[in-house]
Amino acid sequence: MIIQLLFVLTAIIIGARLGGIGLGVMGGVGMAILVFVFGLEPTSPPIDVMLMIASVISAAAAMQAAGGLDYLVRLAEKMLRKNPSQVTILSPLVTYLFTFIAGTGHVAYSVLPVIAEVARETKIRPERPLGIAVIASQQAITASPISAATVALLGLLTGFDITLFDILKITIPATLAGVLVGAFLSKKVGKELMEDPEYLRRVEKGMIKENKLEFNKIRNTKYALTSVILFLVATVAIVLFGSIPALRPSFNGSQMQMPAIIEILMLSACALILIVTKTNGIAPTQGSVFIAGMQAVIAIFGIAWMGDTFINGNITVLTESIKGMVTEMPWLFAIALFVMSILLYSQAATVRAIVPLGVALGISPMMLIAFFPAVNGYFFIPNYPTIVAAINFDRTGTTRIGKYLLNHSFMMPGMVATIVAILAGLLLIQIY
Repeated sequence: MIIQLLFVLTAIIIGARLGGIGLGVMGGVGMAILVFVFGLEPTSPPIDVMLMIASVISAAAAMQAAGGLDYLVRLAEKMLRKNPSQVTILSPLVTYLFTFIAGTGHVAYSVLPVIAEVARETKIRPERPLGIAVIASQQAITASPISAATVALLGLLTGFDITLFDILKITIPATLAGVLVGAFLSKKVGKELMEDPEYLRRVEKGMIKENKLEFNKIRNTKYALTSVILFLVATVAIVLFGSIPALRPSFNGSQMQMPAIIEILMLSACALILIVTKTNGIAPTQGSVFIAGMQAVIAIFGIAWMGDTFINGNITVLTESIKGMVTEMPWLFAIALFVMSILLYSQAATVRAIVPLGVALGISPMMLIAFFPAVNGYFFIPNYPTIVAAINFDRTGTTRIGKYLLNHSFMMPGMVATIVAILAGLLLIQIY
């Protein structure tokens, strides 16, 4: 089993270094070794999770192609410019909301340059709002009803009579608490902008010019707003069906499952957006949302399949060796989720790979929900795309990777937000 685990971890590490679809295809290599070398029986690939992600990403990409995301960015810019002194508090709420609506943290790319420039113009150190804004865009994934991670967790816990609302009533307030605490602490990070030596050096050398931000042109504001409304209606419908089982259709005495409902509603939303806004069907596939989402589908395909096969093939040994320890100290499972998310660079892939082990170990489903924000650990090593983008958008040089790699601009807000979210979740499950 130890040798098998080493091959699994090697596949994950190489896949993460390859980037893009590398994680998924290296999962295929790991599967080949587990099946053909060690003789483990392959489990079923996570088809429902993959199809749910594909349908949600299709609708979000259609909204982006219709100008919906650009419309939301304009609204965010107006709000931030009206309250520039509160940019460190408002910015993470904006990126949180964007991710909550779209189900993917990659939508933060569009608003990060706005945050950086509003902070610079107000002489607020851009590192402060940018650091927590990136973290908020990740935390919101574990609170979004249509994110791949939430959908994956719901699928794994349906056997415990857990509804979508049971997850959201814990994760939304818990992650918001973590983000707000991180935002307030971020207000004191580093020197003031006018005292920062790197910023002063760049000003002296003329490296910072007063360039006005340019936005993507919205071809039709009415269509852009319509796409946002259609996407939100589908999202609200998913929350209602997921929270109130009685609303779901029944066939032969059994209720329709949420994966099929999510797929139907999101594909329908995508079609309506394309038809009503007169958007070409190829346009959504060329946007950043679709590209990032399809990479997530491939990653989950390979990694989750490999993880399931490894755990299923060694379930007896795994449960016997660590069940007592995890039962006495269940918080160790939260650490396992955090560490695996650093390696996998995907909340959904982490859920699919590790949560089945938590279920097998007998950890309470409500405690698994409280631990859910622990899958947001991939800020730890600062090479995730949104982190790199935030560093590049900050022309003042205050948002940076530290000399020792791990002392970067996202470490403090990331650790604070994650720990507070988990503690708040543990408190909330006691209340509920």
